[in-house]
Amino acid sequence: MENINAVITGVGGYVPDYILTNDEISKMVDTTDEWIMGRIGIKERRILKDEGLGTSYIARKAVKQLIKRTHTNPDDIDLVIVATTTPDYRLPSTASILCERLELKRAFAFDIQAVCSGFLYALETGANFIRSGNYKKVVVVGAEKMSSIINYTDRATCPIFGDGGAAVMLEPTTEDLGIMDAVLRTDGKGLPFLHIKAGGSVCTLSYYSLDNQMHYIYQEGRTVFKYAVSNMADACESIIARNHLSKDNIDWVIPHQANQRIITAVTQRLEVPAEKVMVNIERYGNTSAGTLPLCLWDFEDKLKKGDNLILTAFGAGFAWGAIYIKWGYDGKKGRNWKLQCMGLGEAVFSGIGSHAECDAGPYAGAGRCSFGFKDTWECQPDSCSMELRAVSGKDRTGFFAGSDLRI
Repeated sequence: MENINAVITGVGGYVPDYILTNDEISKMVDTTDEWIMGRIGIKERRILKDEGLGTSYIARKAVKQLIKRTHTNPDDIDLVIVATTTPDYRLPSTASILCERLELKRAFAFDIQAVCSGFLYALETGANFIRSGNYKKVVVVGAEKMSSIINYTDRATCPIFGDGGAAVMLEPTTEDLGIMDAVLRTDGKGLPFLHIKAGGSVCTLSYYSLDNQMHYIYQEGRTVFKYAVSNMADACESIIARNHLSKDNIDWVIPHQANQRIITAVTQRLEVPAEKVMVNIERYGNTSAGTLPLCLWDFEDKLKKGDNLILTAFGAGFAWGAIYIKWGYDGKKGRNWKLQCMGLGEAVFSGIGSHAECDAGPYAGAGRCSFGFKDTWECQPDSCSMELRAVSGKDRTGFFAGSDLRI
C-alpha cells in the first residue's frame, strides 16, 4: 500500500479594507513612522472595524474564497481546524461558527490556540488526519482579530498587530509532495514575558481587571526577540538537517511576520538570501496565526510544484517550530478567466487559480472585478463567453470600468 501524505491544493485569504497607517498610530501614542519602520518594519496594518464582526468573519471570507478556487463541494469537507487566539466567544469554537456560516454539513471542527505558532500546529494536526486515510478534505485556517486584544495607548504593542487570515485545503497524495516534516516545540517559559493577564480562569473578569487594562496583550519585547530568533533558527536548522536540505535547494523560507529584524536575523543565520524569503509584514503587520497562510496567499503566484518551503514561527508560551513543505501545484496556473455577458452593462467572472475572485471594492464577493486586459473585447448582451488573460492578477479592486472591455 502506498504511503498517503497531505498536500496543500489551494489557498484563500482575506484582509479587512480599513488600513491603519503609522501616521494614525503616531497620533495615538508617542511614536513616528520612521521609528516603527526602523524597529519593526511595518508601514500599515488592516483592522476589522465593523461592529459585531469577529474572527469568524475573517475566516469565513478566506474559506469561501478557498472553496471557490479549489472547486470544492462544501459537503465534501471532512474537517475544519481554526488556529486563533481571538475567538468570537469563549465558547463555542470559532470553527463551529464557521461551519454554520458556510453550511458545512458533514464536517467536524475545532479550534487550536498556540498564538503565533497556531497555524504550524494546526497544519501538522490536519496533515495527520489526512495521513490516517480516513479524511479526504481538511481545511486549515489561521485567522485573527488582533485589534480586539490591543491597547491602543500602549506604545510597545499597538504598532505591531493587525487583523486578517487565510486558509489552505489539505488533500491526500501519494506523490512525493506535501507536508513532509515538522519540528514543533513548547517550553512554557514565556508566561512572564508575553501574556494577557486577565480573562482566563486564574484571573477572571472584574471591575479591577477592566480598570487596570488587564485584558490586552503584555509583551517584554527584548526578551521575546532573543528567544524568537534563537528558537526559530534552531527549529529550521533541525528540519533542514534531517531532511538533507541546504540553502541551495530551499526555494522559500516563510517566517512568522512578527518583526522585520527577527525575520532578518533568522534568515541570515540560515544563510538564505533575501530573495528567497517571503515578507509582507510592511503591509499587514503581525496577524499572529494569520501571518504564515497570508504569506502563502500573497505569494501563491510565485510558487511552483515541487518547491521546497520552510515555514517557521514563534509565539507566546513559548511555542515555536518549523515545517517542511514540498509545494503541490503551480501557483500561476488558472490565469485564464471566463467572462459571461449577463445582460447589458453587466458581466460576471468565473475561473480558477489565484485571485480569480474579487476581494475588495464595491463588488467584493460577487465575482466581479477590475483587471487590465491585453486586448479589446466586445461583448453583446446575453450572447458570449470568452477567455480573458489578466495583465496583473494582483489588481483586484474596483469593477469593470475604464478598461478596454466594452459591454
